[in-house]
Amino acid sequence: MGPGFRAARLLLRPRPMPGPGPKRPRSAMAPRIGTHNGTFHCDEALACYLLRLLPQYRDAEIIRTREPQLLSECDVVVDVGGEYDPQKHRYDHHQRSFAQSMHCLRPDKPWKTKLSSAGLVYFHFGSQILASLLGLKEEDPVVQALYDKLYENFVEEIDAIDNGIAQWDGEPRYAMTTNLSARVAHLNPCWNDMDQDTEAGFQKAMELVGREFQDRLGYYHRAWLPARTLLEDAIQKRFEVDPSGEILVFSQGGCPWKEHLFSLEAELGVEKPIKFVLYTDQNGQWRVQCVPTGLHTFQNRLSLPEEWRGVRDEALSQLSGIPGCVFVHASGFIGGNRTQEGALRMAQSALARQTGPDTPSS
Repeated sequence: MGPGFRAARLLLRPRPMPGPGPKRPRSAMAPRIGTHNGTFHCDEALACYLLRLLPQYRDAEIIRTREPQLLSECDVVVDVGGEYDPQKHRYDHHQRSFAQSMHCLRPDKPWKTKLSSAGLVYFHFGSQILASLLGLKEEDPVVQALYDKLYENFVEEIDAIDNGIAQWDGEPRYAMTTNLSARVAHLNPCWNDMDQDTEAGFQKAMELVGREFQDRLGYYHRAWLPARTLLEDAIQKRFEVDPSGEILVFSQGGCPWKEHLFSLEAELGVEKPIKFVLYTDQNGQWRVQCVPTGLHTFQNRLSLPEEWRGVRDEALSQLSGIPGCVFVHASGFIGGNRTQEGALRMAQSALARQTGPDTPSS
């Protein structure tokens, strides 16, 4: 059993129940995908790209129009037409009656963000598309694990932005202007350009979202999924590292560990939350990194001692009483030592000093 399969087995969930696959037209014409013309957005660009990954739509012509007669002649229509009917392959989300999310359509899925045309196409055909790209069967645990991961970390953002759903309440502290949806928007003609044709820009948009989708899939398949096995092994061996069970040592540095750590703590019934992880850096030295309280916060479960922060090298070794110290970040979320033993002693010393809730780091 390979590491990818073993990792994904723990994430297995029932696969989506798509409607029947899009039918090829009865005539000899190439199949047609309909979407609206004019200003384009990330969601329909991704929806069209994904549909073209299906074997029956690989050579599909994309018809960009709002004319009902022309849309009625298309095999599948996305982001226009005011209708969501998977049996007829109509995937619009703008109608007043539409409020579907992944959770609505599949109650076992946690995501409650209203779907855009991208999310609708992904919901119905995502497993089929991933299985085809990976050369696996749809029911393969790897496909189902990556289906969830790609929705949560790629497609849901596009759904939310297209539907005008803010990521936070109130005013943001800074602007986010380089996300995929924003970059697609910039491919539209400027308001004062003499040429307002959007066809060439839409083709570029499909290429852009397609590259990013494929890159993200490749990363999650080759790097993110195998890292889960490494994390599981480290958790199982944590009491060999320190009797507290609150320190992990990774056999290999650089892996994406945070998300796996939180999910595995729950799945494996880890009673005492893990506070520190140790791993080697690119120079062969050791890092001690604090575990944050959540995926999207800079607050740590336990930071390195305040008096160590911003101190380096011999001064830090003298202050801490631990040989080989290299640094502790000014915010206390990470430190370094020349040896594994030294890094472990830094984590153990921090554990011995813990008194209560911690402060944010950066």
